[in-house]
Amino acid sequence: MRIRLDGTHAEITYSMFRIREIFTVTSVTHPVPDHARTGKYRVFVDIIPRQIRNSR
Repeated sequence: MRIRLDGTHAEITYSMFRIREIFTVTSVTHPVPDHARTGKYRVFVDIIPRQIRNSR
């Protein structure tokens, strides 16, 4: 699945840490400036579900 993240560098970094807690990240694009909003960027993240280990 591909997710688009929009925001400041700090917002995108925080979002990436949260996403990595739940999903396996397979690729991330370079930040692209959002010309309509100064100081904002766009990043695309490809993810797959994280394997859940059975404790048995």
